[in-house]
Parts: sequence; C-alpha cells; structure tokens
Amino acid sequence: MRLIRFATKGYDRTGCVESTVDGDMVRVYDPVTGPGAVVGPLDGVRLLAPCDPRTIVCVGSNYACQLKEKDRPWPERPQLFLKAPNAVIGPGQPILRPPEVERLEYEGELAVVIGRTARNLTLDNAEDHILGYTCANDVTAHDWRADGQWARAKSADTFCPLGPWITTDIESGDLKVATRIHERTVQRSTTGEMIFGVAEILAWVTRWFTLRPGDVVLTGSPAGVGPMEPGDEVTVAIEGIGELTNPVHPRE
Repeated sequence: MRLIRFATKGYDRTGCVESTVDGDMVRVYDPVTGPGAVVGPLDGVRLLAPCDPRTIVCVGSNYACQLKEKDRPWPERPQLFLKAPNAVIGPGQPILRPPEVERLEYEGELAVVIGRTARNLTLDNAEDHILGYTCANDVTAHDWRADGQWARAKSADTFCPLGPWITTDIESGDLKVATRIHERTVQRSTTGEMIFGVAEILAWVTRWFTLRPGDVVLTGSPAGVGPMEPGDEVTVAIEGIGELTNPVHPRE
C-alpha cells in the first residue's frame, strides 16, 4: 500500500494510492477503518510530506561504498545525529539554499517510518514497529559542519525532503538507491551495501530515543554525495517506493 498526505480544496488529508485501469487514484485513508471514498486522480492532488515526524534520527557513514570513497574507518555501531522537524518538506517543494552557504549537498537515503511506539527494540521485533518506507534527501550545508555541532548544517528549513509516499509492503534489504541532478545520476547503490541494516539501526536508536508513530529514521547515504545549486532539480529514487523530486531555489 502507498500511504500519502495530500492537500485538496484547502484541507490536508491522509489517503492511499491505488492503481486502476484509469491510472493511479487517491482514496481517503483511515488507519483504523482503512481505505474510504475515492478523491480523484493522483495528479489532481498536491502531495505533502507523507508523515509529520516529531523526531528524525539519522545514521551517518552507513554505506561501505561511501567509507571506501572517503577512506574512513568502519564504524563499530550506528553513528547518530538528529534533524529538526522544521526541516521537513514534501515532493515538489523547493529546497532553499541560504545565501551564506558555500556548498549545499544532496544525500539520497532510504527513510524508515515508524508505525508503533518503539522503545528498546530487538533484532527480532524491530520490523513489527515499521509502518513503511519512503525516500529522503538529507540536505546538508557542508561548510556549516565546521560549527562542531551539526544543528545548523542539517536542520535549516527545507533540509529534509520526504516522499512521495510511504510504501508498506516492501523488504528493505536490497533496494536500488539512486540520486539524480536533472537527468544525471550522481549516486547509485543498493541498501545491501548498508553496514547496519534497518533492524540493527532501530534496535540501537530505540535504546536512547522513544520513537512514536510517524517518526522517521534516515539510514545513511551511499557514495557520490555532492553539491547542488539553485536551478537544479534533485531526484531521489528508491526501488519499490518511487521518486522524490525537489527543485533548489535561493533563499531570499
């Protein structure tokens, strides 16, 4: 199932997307009662970020190809940092580059969306607490990392695009992940190259953070992280999920 949040007629609503002979259609969706009335074609609604997380936990240095590219040591455990909820935007919304940033970077990632309150998970029960998966762009102001603290570099407004929807019925172990600038592929890997898999990440994260429904865990980015400029259109594509596309604009 593909779960969405969308705007129509001035309201924000929760829905699901179903494939029909007439194309993708949107239905109202309730987590208790399931799919409801048909709203209309998917291209007739404006997609929002598919969830509204209170907490966004991110994993760094989690792809073997990226460690090789940057000649970094293998981590002993998932390396964690946070992004603030104000950074979340949805498909098609612009990533805003602050005028002070010298190098703004894309990082295409698989994002895990939590479905049940999660605390002290284990490898055996972690999957039971996942609602599904979506695409994420862990936007980073590279030069602001020199602060020593990453809050500004990772959490400025618009620095966490999510979407286009939450896919609930896929396995995360070996999905193709790619990032494109316009039509040029700049990242290409699979989640099979992740050093720590989703269950391992969730077991580690929930030792320290209680995650609640709608919270998000970003699982790391493969090799090829690089700059993006105003005028670029950045797409994160993940097998079995879809494509998240955002333009880059200057922030006034």
